[in-house]
Amino acid sequence: KVEARDVAQLVEFTANVEANKVNSIAPQAPVRIREIKVEVGQQVTAGQALVIMDNTNLNQVKLQLDNNRLEFQRIDELYKVGGCSKSQWDQMKTQLEVLESNYNNMVENTTLRSPINGVVSARNYDNGDLYGSQPVLVVQQISPVKLIINVNEQYFKEVKVGMPIENITLDAYPGEVFTGKVSIVYPTLDVATRTFPVEVKIDNGNQRVRPGMFARVTLDFGNANHVCVPDQAIVKQNGSGDRFVYVVGADNRVSFNKVELGRRIGAEYEVISGVDPGSTVVVFGQTLLAAGKKVNILN
Repeated sequence: KVEARDVAQLVEFTANVEANKVNSIAPQAPVRIREIKVEVGQQVTAGQALVIMDNTNLNQVKLQLDNNRLEFQRIDELYKVGGCSKSQWDQMKTQLEVLESNYNNMVENTTLRSPINGVVSARNYDNGDLYGSQPVLVVQQISPVKLIINVNEQYFKEVKVGMPIENITLDAYPGEVFTGKVSIVYPTLDVATRTFPVEVKIDNGNQRVRPGMFARVTLDFGNANHVCVPDQAIVKQNGSGDRFVYVVGADNRVSFNKVELGRRIGAEYEVISGVDPGSTVVVFGQTLLAAGKKVNILN
């Protein structure tokens, strides 16, 4: 005889650890690399110079900019005393602003800096190489890291941004438990899998958790009052993934009930639907039964 009881609604999902941010460090145009100042695995800070590119083009633009600034000063003085027209002044001012913009852009593309605090995860060139299609360096922010899990549709109303996650385990650290929280709940579902992505972040201040590690994330949806049946009562139908339980009726005839299973709890299964509380289920001899057969209960 089986009864209902409160069952913790713990659901496990798997994911690969990802960096919170990934930045490719590269110039806009093919230029020779003068110096790479960091190595793979090195910690870097936002604004730190990572790569120095050839500055020949930068120096040429700097000369043009200095000349235009002198020209603009002369035009500006003439304009103030009525020696030139407003249109001439505007034209020279525009040229100067364009050159200043180009120069600032070339400065950024000559000394390549890290936009984030992170760790260098890849280096694709050596000093003296001509930059091609791959980034010179890749910098990843790993404090925090994130996990993207695909959660079943039935839990869409339950998952909220800021929801604490108390049970995250990693194959790299057997026996240890990490914590995190939900940072993003994606607003749409995948029509094929009926799941929606959820982003979970781990602070990872000590940087022990690294991108690429395999993780298991357990979400706690509270308790639900469900029937629990012995695992011996579950019958798997050949050729399908359906599960069934033989339930003895009031007239001692059995019905072959399709069940929806939840968690496995020790030697029992949580049954979400298919068996009512107080039912009597068959735990031995199912191969001798069929729906509608009458049984004698010996114990």
